[in-house]
Amino acid sequence: MSSRSVSSVLDGKLAVVLLLLVAVSSRAEDNLGEKISSEVRRLFDERCESIVRVEAYDRHGKLSGTGFFADPAGTIYTLSYIVANADEILVIHGDRRIPAKLLLADPRSGVALLKVDYNSPFIPVGNSKGLSLASPVLAIGFPVNLAATPSFGIVAGFDRQFLGRYFMTTHIRSIVSVEPGFGGAPLMNLQGEVVGIIVSGIEGGGACYALPIEAAEKLRIDYVRFGEPRYGWVGANVEDENVPGEGSRVRIAELGPGTAAESGLREGDIVSKIGGVKISTAEDVIDASFFLTAGDRIPVAIERDGHEMSIDVRPVKHPVADAAYNPGEGLSELHVLAPGPLLENLKLE
Repeated sequence: MSSRSVSSVLDGKLAVVLLLLVAVSSRAEDNLGEKISSEVRRLFDERCESIVRVEAYDRHGKLSGTGFFADPAGTIYTLSYIVANADEILVIHGDRRIPAKLLLADPRSGVALLKVDYNSPFIPVGNSKGLSLASPVLAIGFPVNLAATPSFGIVAGFDRQFLGRYFMTTHIRSIVSVEPGFGGAPLMNLQGEVVGIIVSGIEGGGACYALPIEAAEKLRIDYVRFGEPRYGWVGANVEDENVPGEGSRVRIAELGPGTAAESGLREGDIVSKIGGVKISTAEDVIDASFFLTAGDRIPVAIERDGHEMSIDVRPVKHPVADAAYNPGEGLSELHVLAPGPLLENLKLE
């Protein structure tokens, strides 16, 4: 056989191999797409019964959003903007229109709790800490005047600020498309567990922010214990030290009167841990301080004069806890951001 014939045969075999590889790759992509679609449909079917439309009526008219059952006793999470000033609240579950009682509407987190007299299916609580970049997530919400709608995407980030404003705790940013009415919808992992509550649409609704479910659960536990949110306040300002080295460089810059000073903390102390939250930068204090509860002692690990020590601090009630709720201050149905400008020093609140 001539070299030209051999070359022709080899070229033909190579073309066949390439065609087979393309076909296999195409089938693999089709199979992956089918698996994702099948999983989304399964979760939608399983969790749809735990998700409700929330309608709130006041003198201006009607607001509509989404909520979901947090337990079998009829407790519902939704968005505070929708229900905070309502004269009447209805929960739409299937063909039923159920009157709901407002338990709390928290402007700091953007979340509200409702109660209905109804034995309900509920969504189990997951762990938002188990999410990472590109983790798949699913939201199910009620767009205005439309049926329950699934929206699938991925986690894009974990943000402490947006457009120069700090959130009150880190929020989950997801590439999940949302529409008006999705406020209060659950963000779920592929185990069907709720990991966040959608509080804000961004990029024209092509992405969204969700409050981590642990933050919402802090509010629910506060309500069970005290009948209201009990945000804690220590009254110490912290800042990052510009000193090279390993470990925390977060220094107490200023102590206000009261709790912080009385506990034994001092200006200049280096903070390494608040409760179970490790502190490496001043921004870490944001997440730690959100979970402080007024009246509950919490250990604060510090370094002072080269010595490590732990000081128990008992936070008092946060000053913002008694602030009046005004839904007109920069809020909309899918846009709830923490008020206040970007600060040079952060507060251990």
